[in-house]
Amino acid sequence: MTKSMQHTMTKNGLILAVFAIITTGLIAVTFFGTKNQIALQQQQKLLSILNAVIDENSYDNIIQLDCALVTSAELLGSNQPQHIYRATKQGRAVAAAIETTAPDGYSGKIQLVVGITSSQAGSATVTGVRVLEHKETPGLGDKVDLRISNWVLDFNNQTYSEEIATNWAVKKDGGQFDQFTGATITPRAVVSAVKLSIDYYSANQAAIFNAVNECAVNAVSEDAVAKNENESDE
Repeated sequence: MTKSMQHTMTKNGLILAVFAIITTGLIAVTFFGTKNQIALQQQQKLLSILNAVIDENSYDNIIQLDCALVTSAELLGSNQPQHIYRATKQGRAVAAAIETTAPDGYSGKIQLVVGITSSQAGSATVTGVRVLEHKETPGLGDKVDLRISNWVLDFNNQTYSEEIATNWAVKKDGGQFDQFTGATITPRAVVSAVKLSIDYYSANQAAIFNAVNECAVNAVSEDAVAKNENESDE
């Protein structure tokens, strides 16, 4: 190999190395430059879901950055930790948005979030329910999804207590909630999951609001979130 060829190869190698360094640097700058914005967008999406099940005027904390992580296969349908987002006003517990799973949907697990607040002693009121993820049959079981039908809104402001527990079932089983023509399994699974999440809330309300905040650990700063919310309101 001639000196000229060696020189050319060395030169080309250096050019490639410099190009790789510059490319890596640009990727790193882009990542760190958009990281906070992506996080803020994720927080805003989460907040919109939480405000769908808990009235945003009922609390004054940054709810999407205030949560407990809990596990209850018996009442919340999963062996994996699930979030409970806590709504407070002037430090007082107002309501909670509980992630829960209906494990017995027709086509598999149905992921939900259930808003709950305490009412009179021994009872609780559902402030809203949303289906987050499902694989139910289009045109049948997928009616639990608000994008398909308003069925899930029937939970709004429904009160639950042991005295009226039998009402918390689909009509086919003697309860108050409609089933779907040709698809009873899906609404039955959702009604049961909502009922069990109320049972969990009623039994663990104090522990939920006294638990360590698990959502502030890897979240964007509260100041950044608050600033973004203020800009959205203007």
